[in-house]
Amino acid sequence: MLQALRIRDFRLLWAGSLVNSLGSWLLTIAIPAHVLLATGSLRDTGLTLAAEYLPLLILGPVAGVVADRCDRRRLLIAANLCCAGAVATMLLGVSPGRYWVLYLALIAENSGTVLSGPALQAMTPAVVGTGPLLSSANSLTAASGGIVRLIGGPLGGILLAACGIRTLIGADSLSYVMAATAMVLTARPARVMPLRRDGNTLVKRLASELRQGLRTLRGQPFARPLLPVTVIYLAANASLSALLIPLGIQHLGGGERTGLLLSFLGAGFLLGAPLIRALIDRIQPRTLLPVTMAATAGGYFLLFTATSLATALPAAVIIGTFGSMSLVIPQTAMQRLIPGATLGRVSAIFLTGEAAATLGGAVAGPFLAQAAGLETVAAVASLLTIAAAVLARLTVPPGAPGHHAPSTPASSAPNAGDAGRDQRGNGAGKCTRRRSPAGTET
Repeated sequence: MLQALRIRDFRLLWAGSLVNSLGSWLLTIAIPAHVLLATGSLRDTGLTLAAEYLPLLILGPVAGVVADRCDRRRLLIAANLCCAGAVATMLLGVSPGRYWVLYLALIAENSGTVLSGPALQAMTPAVVGTGPLLSSANSLTAASGGIVRLIGGPLGGILLAACGIRTLIGADSLSYVMAATAMVLTARPARVMPLRRDGNTLVKRLASELRQGLRTLRGQPFARPLLPVTVIYLAANASLSALLIPLGIQHLGGGERTGLLLSFLGAGFLLGAPLIRALIDRIQPRTLLPVTMAATAGGYFLLFTATSLATALPAAVIIGTFGSMSLVIPQTAMQRLIPGATLGRVSAIFLTGEAAATLGGAVAGPFLAQAAGLETVAAVASLLTIAAAVLARLTVPPGAPGHHAPSTPASSAPNAGDAGRDQRGNGAGKCTRRRSPAGTET
């Protein structure tokens, strides 16, 4: 699972993302808990998650074009620095009556995250190639998700009680600066093709670029059905994500137990990382993905109908393990199948669909819970996840994109040649996202 760390540029990308995610997860409990304790409203608490995904819904398609037509390294540096400034602005919004500043700061922070998402997705296969090292890289990303959940949630709860929310905001802002520094240290990529200047307006040029990304996606029978499957899955996930903090605080015993719950989710992510590394190149996506989604659905229902930690904690491990696998499978397939020149745009199409589903789920979950109770939301979300599993089984064609022959990395990093040496002899040919606490988004 650790093979991808031999490549210097991937080490920097991974380390920067790890530090960034850890800083963000310090606020995962703090911001919703702060709003919930101050307002007592599930609706207002759910709006903190909705504010995170609104920019992705609006800016996602544009971000894909930018990722394919700009220097991705510079884009990641600028995006992380913008996020650092946006998070620092949250210091102005933690006082009673000023939560609108907090929501605006969340929107600004996640606008920067939108720009970095497709670029980071596209840079990973460019650095490590599309063969076994890509499985290693994505497994490491899942493992880092587990690490930050294991540490970030409880640490955030402890620091919130000991130091206050302002300290956590400062730590998150600093983590973005550190991530930008890691990006600065990566190798400069080859020159990218700029957005065409053909006399049309900018809007028309952007629309043309997006249509090209859609055509690429439509031409991939493996990748195309993964979009609706992922959208349905994340809608269910988001409806419960918006309720995880209220579940822990109001039903399981308070902030400390909520932090423990997040730790067990993180433990599940850590268990899922070696599992997905071992299975993703051996079992076809149309078989593996429905199994992991069905297991996640069971975990959802167990967790949100739990009345004690004895039931909630094992359910959290199930969600973390199989939920993380349910995200890595389509991500890896897409990175292997979509050509690098359009991967940013296709990633943005996925991210935009996911954002729409997540935004809808984040708003609908709390409203439904307030009207009908947590058990009803858990049942609906579990059924939606089962529906996504069935759709994956019915629409993803036979065959395994993970078994295609690997390509050598396109990165110009000094150590990038290691990837080519690791993958030599395996055949010929080339076939080239928070932090959602309920469970599975990365």
